[in-house]
Amino acid sequence: MRHRWLDSVLVLFTVMAVGVPATGWCKGDRLVHATRPESGVVRGIVKAAAQAVLYAQVQGRVSQLPYKEGQRFEKGYTLVQLDCDKYRAELAVAIAEHEAKDKVYKNNIELGKLNAVSKLDLETSEAEAKKAFAAIRIAEVNVKGCQIAAPFAGRVVSIMINEHENVFPNDKLISLLDDSSLEIELVLPSSSLSWLRRKSSFTFVVDETRRSYPARVKEIGASIDPASQTIKVTGAFEKLPPEILAGMSGSAQFPEQP
Repeated sequence: MRHRWLDSVLVLFTVMAVGVPATGWCKGDRLVHATRPESGVVRGIVKAAAQAVLYAQVQGRVSQLPYKEGQRFEKGYTLVQLDCDKYRAELAVAIAEHEAKDKVYKNNIELGKLNAVSKLDLETSEAEAKKAFAAIRIAEVNVKGCQIAAPFAGRVVSIMINEHENVFPNDKLISLLDDSSLEIELVLPSSSLSWLRRKSSFTFVVDETRRSYPARVKEIGASIDPASQTIKVTGAFEKLPPEILAGMSGSAQFPEQP
């Protein structure tokens, strides 16, 4: 009877092992399921086409911060101004030294015509004049670094410094973005490539405004992520709504999806 009981237990375990399906997915199936849009809907985020964090190029004291966070500016406008008296003085010294070295070189050229100067002295004076000219270029770069100009038109995202503070090269100064050309960043399953095309239309419903906006596919990523089997897709609004800001998120609905 004991053997009969053991046989029953073994049969029960066998039925459980064979007849009950696994509740989890394999790694690949789980990733695809997590990224597969339901009913043609996929999540996305609004991003600025151009954004930048500007760094200090020279050491100096912050003398002006004309713009505050959220304010608009035009391309080329001064965003950060450093005290530049020291660098302007260094530029003036470099110019004066170059003038002196250049006069010596030109004088040696005239003396060389009369064989009154050695070839070595002539070449040395020429090298000194070139060195002094290079010092001018370095001083000009330092003077230019005192003024941080806007690389594009846009808005100030954040300011990392205050007026009268001392900054050093490679210090973060100000963060910017161009909100005149916002994009929609989406991540779709790679299987979407069977129907997705550039300029494909879709509707983007923004969470923050609770409104839908017509958009089109602008670019399709150049490669597929082999781990998640997804591809990056960039969309653009048909007409940029004034109430949309970078960082907003929403859902993209693709009517073309089979």
